[in-house]
Amino acid sequence: MEGIINLRKCPNFPFKGIEDNLLDMETMRDFVDRGMNFERLAKKEDRLKRKLKQLESREEDIKKELEYAERLQLKRRKVVDNCYGLRETTDELITEATELIQQSRFHDGLTLKSDESREISLLTTEVVGQMFQRNKDMIQKFLMNDDISIIGIHGMGGVGKTTLALHIHNQLQRHPAISVFWITMSQSFSILKLQDIIANKVHLDLSNEDDERIRASILASALERKRNFVFILDDVWQDFSPDEVGIHVGVNGCKLILTTRLLDVCWKMDCEVEVKVKPLSDEEAWELFVKKLGGESTLPPQIEKIAMSVVKECAGLPLGINIMARSMKGVDDICEWRNMLDNLEESRIGQDDMEKVFRVLKYSYEMLNDPKLQQCFLYCSLYPEDFKIDREMLIEHFIDERLIDGMNSRQAEFNRGHTILNKLEKACLLEGGRDDDGKRFVKMHDLVRDMAIQIASTSPLFLVQAGVSLKEIPKDEKWKENLVRVSLMCNRISNISSAASPRSPNVVTLLLCQNFQLNGIPDCFFSHMKRLTVLDLSDTSIENLPNSVSDLGSLSSLLLRGCWRLKNVPSFVNFKNLRRLDLQKTGLTELPQGIVSLVNLRYLNLDTRTLKRIPEGVLAKLSHLQYLVVHEFESYTSHLKGEEVANLRELETFKGQFYDIKNLSTYVRSQGGGGPDKYLVQVVLEGPDFKSKLFKDCVNAYDKAVSLRLCSIRQSENRGDSLVLPKDIQVLHIKRCNDTPSLCAVASFKRAKHLKKCLIDWCDGVEQVLYSSSYSLPPFQSLESLCLKNLMNLRVLARRGRGAIHSPAVPTGTFSNLKEFSIFGCPNVKRIFPPALLLNLQNLEVLSIEFCERITEIVEAAAEGEDHEATSSAVVTLPKLREIALRRLPELRDFSNTGKHVFSNALECIKIKDCPQLQRLPLLREEPYRPHCLRKIQVQKMWWDMLEWQQPSVKDVLQPFCDFSEEW
Repeated sequence: MEGIINLRKCPNFPFKGIEDNLLDMETMRDFVDRGMNFERLAKKEDRLKRKLKQLESREEDIKKELEYAERLQLKRRKVVDNCYGLRETTDELITEATELIQQSRFHDGLTLKSDESREISLLTTEVVGQMFQRNKDMIQKFLMNDDISIIGIHGMGGVGKTTLALHIHNQLQRHPAISVFWITMSQSFSILKLQDIIANKVHLDLSNEDDERIRASILASALERKRNFVFILDDVWQDFSPDEVGIHVGVNGCKLILTTRLLDVCWKMDCEVEVKVKPLSDEEAWELFVKKLGGESTLPPQIEKIAMSVVKECAGLPLGINIMARSMKGVDDICEWRNMLDNLEESRIGQDDMEKVFRVLKYSYEMLNDPKLQQCFLYCSLYPEDFKIDREMLIEHFIDERLIDGMNSRQAEFNRGHTILNKLEKACLLEGGRDDDGKRFVKMHDLVRDMAIQIASTSPLFLVQAGVSLKEIPKDEKWKENLVRVSLMCNRISNISSAASPRSPNVVTLLLCQNFQLNGIPDCFFSHMKRLTVLDLSDTSIENLPNSVSDLGSLSSLLLRGCWRLKNVPSFVNFKNLRRLDLQKTGLTELPQGIVSLVNLRYLNLDTRTLKRIPEGVLAKLSHLQYLVVHEFESYTSHLKGEEVANLRELETFKGQFYDIKNLSTYVRSQGGGGPDKYLVQVVLEGPDFKSKLFKDCVNAYDKAVSLRLCSIRQSENRGDSLVLPKDIQVLHIKRCNDTPSLCAVASFKRAKHLKKCLIDWCDGVEQVLYSSSYSLPPFQSLESLCLKNLMNLRVLARRGRGAIHSPAVPTGTFSNLKEFSIFGCPNVKRIFPPALLLNLQNLEVLSIEFCERITEIVEAAAEGEDHEATSSAVVTLPKLREIALRRLPELRDFSNTGKHVFSNALECIKIKDCPQLQRLPLLREEPYRPHCLRKIQVQKMWWDMLEWQQPSVKDVLQPFCDFSEEW
């Protein structure tokens, strides 16, 4: 009763009618005092107590409803405020949208503002199922919520977290107001490494700062200048504070999405939302399997029943389903299906989810059915997590390890290597790709690598601690007696204890490469590794190779590439089994003692600027060489004799520098119709010279190149030492050779029937590239790229030869395959193309003319007496020309002075700068509608405003394509 009375005294007591109940209870007290019926009063009191409890419960409900109403009211006010704010900024948004439209357009009408930090769309895999779409829609909804800044995507390995994040990334990437950054994490995560990755993506240099806090502050300041950006961190294994990195989530619309297998990472990272990615349902798993197997065909009923059981064994994991479907694609033998199901069911190695994934993946490994193929797969696990393994270098290791052996040639070994990697990719055990330079690589999915390491934890036994930031080599207990391969690459090992001498006598492979701070190895380190076959110390800072290396008689591969401090190596006399020696970019000044004893050597790279000379007769004794590089893109002091290299009959790749033209010609003559499959042959007479990036790009694109620099070409011909070029040459580079008036004057030029690229640079004697009487030479029919640079006396591209006044029109084949033509820094050229030659440029794609001060027209008028029949058309079309660049041409007035109009319907990019006399856009039709292919017109604003137009409306049509930036 006292509680009821106190409740009544409460000023905010909300319930109507309770006062009457309280009065009734006070009255009943009076009745009790007067001796009334106690039983009746007791029952009434019980009823009142029950009613009170109901009222108290209702009071709590009303309080919750009031609180909810208050929250709604606050949200309503916030929405109203936002509406007012949106109303006030509408004009600004319209203005900004207009600017975006003006600044950039795409062919499909979509308009975006160019941003150098914007990433390209990432490749994704096919997905099925409503759950995936629900998760995707849910995350997109969360991203639109200002109160949610960190979203965690978690689930078991192989379940599709990364795929979901990739789809989110690509959708965000298409949004013009959002910048999205994809970052792949790893178990070897570090704050420093993540800061470097983010800084690189936002074009910020942190290389001069080591303190993580200062780096975070610099990074945060740079990011705070941006708005609406999302970081997607894939495969997070350990928690960290984003502030420690420099990511201030929630500031200026910064959001963070992470994928992880560990739910507690989401909790410790303070994710406001956790999205769990679950395995596919049975129906969805079957749908995915059928799609990957080939949805156009139907399985027979008996096989379909087995296939359903196979899919069930994959436990709804897309990774396992994809692998099984790929393995069984095209299989129609029911026995093979039964065998696969039996193996899956019998190879259970545990009930843990990860073990189920490994079981599925391991079956794919077992299905390789080739021990060498399986060993090649396991070898890839020696590389760090998420490492892009260069295909060529990986195949070299396969050859070193005799995983590829018994082939007739090095090229055959590489063919076999690429076939192996293709099979591993098709089995979904490796992922393929290309880097920014177009080079092919492979990488292992994290789970696949984990599975491979698990296999290699028994037999053959691997010790893999690659890319895990080790500062010292593993302890003695890690060096088991039955260890076969050890990978400690990509760590921070700076020194090895002077007492370190691992007792692992069966080790055949030791990878210590890319420990950039490693400056020394004790002499006793290799004492118990007598069976060592492959030793990779590349990209370390060692100054001396320990003497104990000389005792490694089984060594077949010694890799010292990038050891720029290395000055001394022991004798190589005992290396009778050595097949590969890489000394590129070392600090050696002389060849190692005993190198002539390497009678089985197949691969030798001596491309180092410090090497003073190669003694005569050394190379001739290495008669089994298949790969020899003495100099590649830079020439130094070491020169070779033609006869000595000619004696290396098994040579398939050669890059080196001859003493003179005579030695080059001797070498070429000795090859007859054969010779190396890949070569870069050089002659440089007057000292060191460095080649241009353009030439390097050419050599990277083609396999057969000759470079003649700082030498006399015609003088040697006069002495009887005429230049002989290889018949199969693809790239010809001539630089600072001043005694040749044209390409036609280069001896044996007509032999070059397969020439694709030609670069002529700083040759003051060149007055024209070809004579009309030489138009039909094979090189001018096969040529795809012609670059003329800094030719001070060049007058014309082509000139009639003596007595050729009445020569016929240019043969159809001349320059018919030319795709790129560039001329740079030729001050005496007035016109470039004869009109008849212009008609042959039907495959021309890129035309660049720069710094040619006297050019007035690009196409010259027909000469007197020339046959006009082929040039009578009033319109000439260059159907494939997609880019034209004109710069610093002060006298240029028109593209053509022939009276013909020259157009290109494929033009994508027009660049014009410092051409004040040019009054019309070249090669573009003036039509009042949007050009089909055009993407950009990069010009100066003042010049654009002064252009003349036949139809003024055309200017308005083209203006949105204009980029008025001064950068070229």
